[in-house]
Amino acid sequence: MTRSRVKIKVLKRVDPSVIFDGDVPTSPSGKKYTVCTAYQDDSEYIVGSDGLMPEGFCGWAWRDVYKDVAVLAYGGDFHPWVEKGVAITCCTDGIRPVSFHMERLDD
Repeated sequence: MTRSRVKIKVLKRVDPSVIFDGDVPTSPSGKKYTVCTAYQDDSEYIVGSDGLMPEGFCGWAWRDVYKDVAVLAYGGDFHPWVEKGVAITCCTDGIRPVSFHMERLDD
């Protein structure tokens, strides 16, 4: 079976102050958490036909989004209210989540 490439675009990094109504928890080092620094909004990554994590992509986020990448790469689709070949998913970091738009690239 042929595997398609998948484009991953960072939609939004959520500021923890939104989740915690301004009372942001502190990290073990004593600093207040901020938005995820692994990404910038609108950054794009391409998952090749090899299905490997793109260079520069966060390993924790990859673990969360890989299942959706695999569905798209092998031709699957999701909900009827989402365009075919597209998925919206997120990193499950409960303090500073990141939302992603993923799109199958049919070459």
